[in-house]
Amino acid sequence: MKVYFIGAGPGAADLITLRGARLLGSCGMVLYAGSLVPTDMLQHCSEGAEILDTAELSLDQQEDCYRRAQAANIDVARLHSGDPAIYGATAEQMRRLEALGIEYEIVPGVSSFTAAAAALGSELTRPAISQSIILTRVSGRASAVPELESIARFAEHQATMCIFLSGQRLKYTVADLLLHYPPDTPVALVRRASWPDQSIHRSTLGTLLEQVKQKDWLLTTLLLVGAALSREGGVESSLYAAGFTHIFRDGSDRKTPRPSKRKPELPAQSEQDPEQQAS
Repeated sequence: MKVYFIGAGPGAADLITLRGARLLGSCGMVLYAGSLVPTDMLQHCSEGAEILDTAELSLDQQEDCYRRAQAANIDVARLHSGDPAIYGATAEQMRRLEALGIEYEIVPGVSSFTAAAAALGSELTRPAISQSIILTRVSGRASAVPELESIARFAEHQATMCIFLSGQRLKYTVADLLLHYPPDTPVALVRRASWPDQSIHRSTLGTLLEQVKQKDWLLTTLLLVGAALSREGGVESSLYAAGFTHIFRDGSDRKTPRPSKRKPELPAQSEQDPEQQAS
């Protein structure tokens, strides 16, 4: 048997990958995080699969499910929201599977931060503005953030920042960001990106707290901040500029034309009789 850690994506049932949906439909047991993964995602499961919501299960109880599947030789799909590599609490599960001698595979998924960027119609990296994205979160009871990775320290870079689970400490998070970002820096709150009840609020860092009620943004909220979120025009990338030369295209800045890759044409054969050509 085998366990597949499958990224369910941000919420919409059709944002799971083709591989993830195929594997979800082939497994006899499905464990999913019911507090984060919508039940619409379960439409990809096979009709006879045993489906278990892990929201109320401890890690020990989940391990019991893996043991039971191992004894029955049943493949397991472990469905996680977004991508399993980001705040997925998968590492501790993998360690237990290794101890049990159970093989596992990770199937990546669409992260909520890219879904949020899509909902905003924003590119998070823009030339001469920001070429880096910082993915972080605020400290919580389940897992504290190391001091070296505090919001205030990351803010020194003024890069595009995507802050997960930010709703419950919004006031303190904004205060930390204002230590380094200018008050007019664009920000956006995105709650439940790609879900039917998705919510978006755009603002600036200095005015955000005046415009929203924190109680409306407590759960599954992502805070995005950075100059790259601005709607105003900026410097265009050179990649598609007419003058820019790269390995696939000659631009007007190339001094010497690139040798043609086409095969040389053979000289046209004379219409004279071969004996006349030889004479």
